[in-house]
Amino acid sequence: MKENNFPFPGIPTTSDGAGAVVWVETHISQGACAYPITSSTTMGQGFQAEVANGKRNLWGDKLFFFEPESEHSSASVCEGFAAAGGRITNFTSGQGLILMKEVLYTIAGKRLPIVFHIGARALTSHSLNVHAGHDDVMGVADCGWGIIFARNVQEVADLTLIAHRAAENSDTPFLMVQDGFLTTHTIENVLLPEPELMKQFIDDPNKKLKNLMNPYFPLMSGVVQNQDSYMKGKIAQRYYYDKVPEALKEAMETFYKLTGRRYNFIDPYKVEDAEYVIVGMGSFMETAMATVDYLREVEGLKVGALTVTVFAPFPGKEIVEALKHVKAFAVLERMDNPLAQSNPLTMSIKASFADAFIGSKGYPKIDRIPRIFSGAGGLGSRDVRPGDFIAIFKNMMRNDGKEKEFFVVGIKHELALEREYDPDVRPRGAFSMRGHSVGGYGSVTTNKVIATMLEDIFKLQVQAYPKYGSEKKGLPTTYYLTVAKEKIRTHCELTHVEFVPVNDVNAFNNGNPLAGLSEGGTLFIQSDKTNPEDVWTDIPSYAKKIIKDRKIKVYYLDTVKIAREVAPTPDLEQRMQGIVLLGIFLRVTPFRENYNLSEEELFKGVEKSIRKYFGRRGENVVKANLEAVKRGYYEVMQIPSELIEATEVKAEFEF
Repeated sequence: MKENNFPFPGIPTTSDGAGAVVWVETHISQGACAYPITSSTTMGQGFQAEVANGKRNLWGDKLFFFEPESEHSSASVCEGFAAAGGRITNFTSGQGLILMKEVLYTIAGKRLPIVFHIGARALTSHSLNVHAGHDDVMGVADCGWGIIFARNVQEVADLTLIAHRAAENSDTPFLMVQDGFLTTHTIENVLLPEPELMKQFIDDPNKKLKNLMNPYFPLMSGVVQNQDSYMKGKIAQRYYYDKVPEALKEAMETFYKLTGRRYNFIDPYKVEDAEYVIVGMGSFMETAMATVDYLREVEGLKVGALTVTVFAPFPGKEIVEALKHVKAFAVLERMDNPLAQSNPLTMSIKASFADAFIGSKGYPKIDRIPRIFSGAGGLGSRDVRPGDFIAIFKNMMRNDGKEKEFFVVGIKHELALEREYDPDVRPRGAFSMRGHSVGGYGSVTTNKVIATMLEDIFKLQVQAYPKYGSEKKGLPTTYYLTVAKEKIRTHCELTHVEFVPVNDVNAFNNGNPLAGLSEGGTLFIQSDKTNPEDVWTDIPSYAKKIIKDRKIKVYYLDTVKIAREVAPTPDLEQRMQGIVLLGIFLRVTPFRENYNLSEEELFKGVEKSIRKYFGRRGENVVKANLEAVKRGYYEVMQIPSELIEATEVKAEFEF
């Protein structure tokens, strides 16, 4: 990925996708205009916070942030700012992006090289959903903007810079897309671009950009054009669009020479000798890559994955070149348009192969078209698992007349492909946690703090993300964390875990929180009891049997009581019970012992992470959180294994 001889290897830290956007944009842009809409809201919040703190960009310009009354208005403000020669950005999702579509056409038509950030989201159709889908982006794909998809936080940071450079060198606006929540809110390791790199890679906007509003050089823009003029102006736009592919290639190549991080329009993974390939865009393609490794190693199958990074300009020639030798490939998309010939990515790939087959200029010569399957999955953040990708590969291989040319995954439906099995594709030696809590308890934030701390102290690879609901506060919330020495590519809900903390007292009644907990794993239970016999009595019999059979270690503590005692203000009492879990995590997991850290060294690292998240709230809040962590660490108690072993439990589960 990088070598020592590249001048800008990046600043190692942790961030979510929204944080990566804020880091880059507050350094290179002059302003932002946005209307809050899930899941892009945190981008706007982060940018506005920097404005409030008086931050200036790399060229000394004071940052500007404006929140109007709608997404349509926010796009219009961006249009005016850019027309006056400024570098501005926008953050939006879902219906917000669709609402501003009218303005997107005019921004492209006026050749304003803006970059908008999209937390891609399913559109409200039969119901409201605020989670990941590509409906919104495909709904504006005809507006004349370049479109780039990132799979992870690293790609968000890097491709944002690449999009800006390409946009300004081709006078074409770009959409920089990441999956809502699945990337915008997922904490991962990232090498943030250095300020020196950004200043070298992106020009000073005061010198680079054109001011169409300069009264000393007057011109007309957006005028009425009738039959004699409109078509001439529209077709003349191709002069600029013809520049976009080369501008993108130049930006990607220059970025590689500076950083060692290579990007292309597509990213084939083990495709060269593959017979069957899965094609897609966005975060689930990393799970596909991990599944490819598993199937090659365990079943000896010649399979691959191809990620489409740049949707516009569409890399049809590159895709044909990469896939022309395979027997079949399947395109998986986060949207569904049943009345179209195919869903958008599938349709564009089919057209590309048709062009190649008839010998269109510039396309590779082919004498056959591989069999093309198409599917929908991950709509509204529906989980897409390794077992789903295995089912897609096996569907392509059937060739018995029962294979489904169009399929869906992850749900029960007549078009669905069923999972035969669902393997663990985490990196070897990975440690995972799945927490069961309630919205408002602070557990999701604690999960982020834990991830940050593990990277800071132990220099490990981390991935932390929540399973949000639209309602969030007061309702059950699940959150996930994986820690490993290698890059983590499993962008799916965790079923194989080593630690399960249960802060939701109803978790045992609403399902089985112990599902997938490993042999010898660890369970933590929030309890107001102090006697281990009383805590054990409260656990339902089905869970007791699992605990006993799998030799699971059980810890307990009243985190609510601790939060009430240490919270500096009443409004923090509920949220701070989550931060107590950080201390419990450090006590019951093996990280401190494995890395031979003293408790003093450990808590220095904890304090650093706490200050990163809560420092802006004042010293009292920092100290209270640190006390909560220490009390969790020192006060957590364990149910004796002798008590567990001595208990007779029923064989059957009781739900």
